Amino acid sequence: MPGNELQELVARGMKAANSGRTAAALECFERAVKLQSTPVNWSYLAFCVARERQQFEHATRLCEEAVRREPRSSILYLNLGKVYLLSGRKDDAIRTFRQGLLYERNTLIESELRRLGLRKPPVLNFLAREHPVNKYLGIMLKKLKIR
Repeated sequence: MPGNELQELVARGMKAANSGRTAAALECFERAVKLQSTPVNWSYLAFCVARERQQFEHATRLCEEAVRREPRSSILYLNLGKVYLLSGRKDDAIRTFRQGLLYERNTLIESELRRLGLRKPPVLNFLAREHPVNKYLGIMLKKLKIR
């Protein structure tokens, strides 16, 4: 397969994955990985595998390996974060998204972070967020419109 066809296959897969059609993207990236093994291809393949087949551990390993091979690509952090979200690891996902933004600006990561919503820091930062004093003090200050 010539390079242009491979690029078209990868572009079609990225477009499908980013628009939520992961079944179509999975087919594209399974073929793309066989033709050219790159961290980006593996990362997208892992996201699609997590979304379509619910193989979260396998997808996480693939994404982490892709990030290890190319640590300065924000798109790899985006896909790893999405895999973390799918597997219920929201804190890891947020940390991963933020780490990806350290290397380059990525509007997709920024939109994921906005969608997740960022919490304000605890009222008393020396106590855990879940501590009852922090919890009820935060609720009270919000009702008083101080915070």
